[in-house]
Amino acid sequence: MSLLLKNGQVCYNDELQNLDILIEDNKIKKIDKNIPDGPHEVKDCAGLTIFPGFIDTHVHFREPGHPKKETLESGSRAAVMGGITGIFEMPNTSPITNNADALNDKLSRAKDNMHCNYAFYFGATNENSDKLDFLKGFDGCCGVKMFVGSSTGDLLVKDDFYIEQVIKNSPRIVSIHSEDEDMLMSRKSTIEEGNVKSHYKWRSVDCAVSSTKKLIELSNKYKKNIHILHITTKDEVDYVRDKKPTHTTLETTPQHLSLYAPDIYDQLDTFAQINPPIRTKEHSDGIWKGVEDNLISIIGSDHSPHTIEEKKQPYPKSPSGMPGTQTIGLIMTDYFLKGKINLKKLVELLCINPCKIFGIKNRGALEVGHIADLTIYKLNQKFTIKDEWIESNCGWTPFNGAKIDVSPSGTIIGGKIVVWNQELILKSSGKPYSFN
Repeated sequence: MSLLLKNGQVCYNDELQNLDILIEDNKIKKIDKNIPDGPHEVKDCAGLTIFPGFIDTHVHFREPGHPKKETLESGSRAAVMGGITGIFEMPNTSPITNNADALNDKLSRAKDNMHCNYAFYFGATNENSDKLDFLKGFDGCCGVKMFVGSSTGDLLVKDDFYIEQVIKNSPRIVSIHSEDEDMLMSRKSTIEEGNVKSHYKWRSVDCAVSSTKKLIELSNKYKKNIHILHITTKDEVDYVRDKKPTHTTLETTPQHLSLYAPDIYDQLDTFAQINPPIRTKEHSDGIWKGVEDNLISIIGSDHSPHTIEEKKQPYPKSPSGMPGTQTIGLIMTDYFLKGKINLKKLVELLCINPCKIFGIKNRGALEVGHIADLTIYKLNQKFTIKDEWIESNCGWTPFNGAKIDVSPSGTIIGGKIVVWNQELILKSSGKPYSFN
């Protein structure tokens, strides 16, 4: 099977160039000007911009356990409709993914059911902290996820001894939800019923910073790679800038770059409630500085859907989390168009760095020989993000009503057209990622 993409604007060698792309089987065969038509399926991409496939390294698809919130099918459908070609899914499902059987169960559920490529995290616990060796070379597993502060679900490793064990023993990168659990528990008196603005005061800056400092020290001690998820404070960014740790990478999210307290809580109330929380603008500005200074390597959505009915409950009964996999690529591309990041940075954050940091094979850039995962947008075309457009089972987005200058158009996965003209063309074409 071959596919020829003609007349597109292609993100190639850090530039947007007018080039054609020839795909044979599932790989990029040629990138050049005026590739002649042949016995190929031909798609005219005039007016379209073709990027390497965007990867969302942080989603919660809620299967097994909570299909009303999300399933692997619905979550991956949302992803591809927003141009995302692959995801890393988190282990705090019900039951949790903390043993080989549970991990294999997720891989089995995903096969012939997910629209995008995928990998699953293995959940760290006290009990398995010294039994992680089997994950070495486990295809379809992107790494170990450790919650050192409590969030949604039952996964938690809060004691220093076990936190150290996980980092020391994991054969794969350890991605971490970094909040100090003892501090969270001691500060519960700051929670005000009915006042969601008390959420970011309870889950304070110090809760995040003290945890992140400790994790970086352990990473340095054992020379083991850790990836700290959803950075929310300028203080964490400044600490990394000062200490320059060699085994730590950082992620942030579009919501922590785009939204800030107290305004967003006035606008969205409990729908703005996430862990770690959205903080004041000085922290959003500090995180942006971390992106600009290459201290933050990856943008992940932390897609964490809950139903509208659940989110409408009064704080603190309302659950923390918001959807994001369908909007992450568009929002970050809009920041490129607005001059907040350059083209090279956009591709690093959503393509190159996820592949480099986690060791995904043969992806991340448009290169001959690479697997043909492509994100296709219309740039400089007005698009309004609306709840009605969201494919997630939760049916809402914190960016409802946001007007951006980029429109979703197509998603190609493994050389196959999955989405075209904002329509799902080919279902269930995702495959598990292979890792170095």
